[in-house]
Amino acid sequence: MAISVVVASSRQNGHTVALVNSLVTFEPATVIDLSEKQLSYFDYEHGNKQDDFLPMISDLIASEFIVFATPVYWYSMSAQLKVFIDRLTDLLTIEKEMGRALRGKRFAVIATGTDSELPACFTEQFQRIGDYLGMQMLPPLYCQCPDGFNESQHKVAISNFAELIKGY
Repeated sequence: MAISVVVASSRQNGHTVALVNSLVTFEPATVIDLSEKQLSYFDYEHGNKQDDFLPMISDLIASEFIVFATPVYWYSMSAQLKVFIDRLTDLLTIEKEMGRALRGKRFAVIATGTDSELPACFTEQFQRIGDYLGMQMLPPLYCQCPDGFNESQHKVAISNFAELIKGY
């Protein structure tokens, strides 16, 4: 199965990247790191069509499953992922065919944070985005990391999540 992981973290060696690295040992995937891309904010005039957004969308359309990876910042996604999500508006206005190609895609969110559990408001925003775009969301994987990412602590959950992706 072709899987793409969109990594949206402020630290290229942070907890979320460590989670992604662990996940891809169980389920190989193409990793797209937003920190390595030129991605402009949403622009009503669409003057940013030459950045990396549309090529990234082409890659995601070619995938059978998409994973969004983000730390939890203030009960929400990272700023990098928010910019990416805002740019999905381009797919509703000027690149409608690409937007329609996302309909029916399956996706999930993986996240790291310090809270004992993933806030409901965090998950709800992704569910609503998926519903709006006609995408099917798998329940998220959350790894609590108050003192850093400890792979052995989360290995079973990551393995189980990888199996869910295969069967979803």
